[in-house]
Amino acid sequence: MNSHRVTDLAPPRFLLNPATVIAVCAIGLTLLGLSILFSASASFRQGPYFYLNKQIVGVVAATGLCLLMSRVDLDYLRRYAWWIGGALLVLLVLVAIPHIGIAVKGSRRWLGFGSVRVQISEFAKLGLVFCLAHYLAQNQTRIGEFRRGFLWPLALVGACAAPVLLEPDFGTSALMVAVGLVLVFIAGAKWRHILPAIALVGGAFALLVVYNPNRLHRILEFLSEQKSYQLRQALAAYAAGGIEGSGLGQGRQQLSYLPEAHTDFIFSVIGEELGLIFTLAVVVLFTTILVAGLIHLRRAPNLFQFLLVLGCLTLISLQAIINIGVVTGVFPTKGMSLPFISAGLSNLMLMGLLLGIILNTQRTWGRATLPDDGRTMREVLA
Repeated sequence: MNSHRVTDLAPPRFLLNPATVIAVCAIGLTLLGLSILFSASASFRQGPYFYLNKQIVGVVAATGLCLLMSRVDLDYLRRYAWWIGGALLVLLVLVAIPHIGIAVKGSRRWLGFGSVRVQISEFAKLGLVFCLAHYLAQNQTRIGEFRRGFLWPLALVGACAAPVLLEPDFGTSALMVAVGLVLVFIAGAKWRHILPAIALVGGAFALLVVYNPNRLHRILEFLSEQKSYQLRQALAAYAAGGIEGSGLGQGRQQLSYLPEAHTDFIFSVIGEELGLIFTLAVVVLFTTILVAGLIHLRRAPNLFQFLLVLGCLTLISLQAIINIGVVTGVFPTKGMSLPFISAGLSNLMLMGLLLGIILNTQRTWGRATLPDDGRTMREVLA
C-alpha cells in the first residue's frame, strides 16, 4: 500500500480552520487587554500609559515569536528537545541564586537583562511540554510500563516544577504538574499509576501549604465566610459594573482599591468597566479556543505533535480557568495571569509561542500522510 496516500486529513477552507479560529480568539483577547490597560493606565502611580506602553512592547515581541514559531520545522526542533529543556532548567537554577535572580515581594522569579525582566518559569512551562511530548512519543509502545511510561515522565515533571516551587511559586508549579499528568494520561499511562501520583502530589502541596503561614491563611480565609480584601474588591467591581459596565476609564477599582488590577485581577476590571456581557464574552472566547483546539487535534499526524499541541491548549485553558476562578471566588486567591489579557512581558511572549505552534500545525498537518497499515491518524492516536 502506498505509504503516502492522502486521506481525509486535507485541511478545510482557511476561514473555517480550527487553528484560524484560535488565532482570531487570541487576537480579540489581546485587543481587549490593550483596551483595558489604555483606560486604566492614567491612574497608575508609574505615570500615564506606563503599563500600556509595556504591553504594546510585549504584544510586538509575542507577535514576532508567534510568526517565528509558526514557520519553524517542529520535527527538526524536536532533535534539540533535551538541549532546550536543559537550558531552561539551568536558567531556573540561576533564578534561585542571590544577586543573579531578581526578587520582588519575597519571591525570586526573574532574570534581568538591562531594564527587561524575564520570568523564566513561563518559558519552562513550554519547555516541559516540549520535552514530555518528545519523550512520550519516543516511548509510546512502553507507556503502560511503570518505569518507562510513568516514573521517568513524572521525574521529568518534578525536575521542572521543583525549582519553580522553591522561588516560591506554588501556582505555576501546580500548573506544570497538572499539565504533565494530563499529557502522561492521554499518552496512555494507566489509572493505577496516575491516581496514587495525584494523591501523593496533593498531599505534598497540602503539607507545603500547612507549613506556610501566608498560604494557609489564604486557604482558611477561602473556606470561611470572610473573603480576602482582594476578592471583596473584585466582587464589588462586578457589582458596580452590572450588565453594561460603567464604561472604559470609568472604573473605580483600578484607583488603588484593587491590588494587581492590571495583572492577576484584570478580569474584575473588565467586569466593572465593560459589564457582564464582556466578561461572558471572555469566557466564550477561551471556551472556543479549547473546543477548536480539540477539533484541530483530530488531524495530528503523529503522537509527538498531538501531545505538543494538546499541551499548548492545556496551558492556555488551565491558566484561564484558574485566573477566572480566583477572581470570582471559586478558587482560593492565587496570582496567575489571564492569558493574552493581563499585563506582563513573559506571559505574553509565552502565549505568542503557544499560538505559533498551533498555527504551525495548521500549515503542516494538511500535508500529513497515512502510516503503512492504512489506518487514519485518528485511529492510530485512539
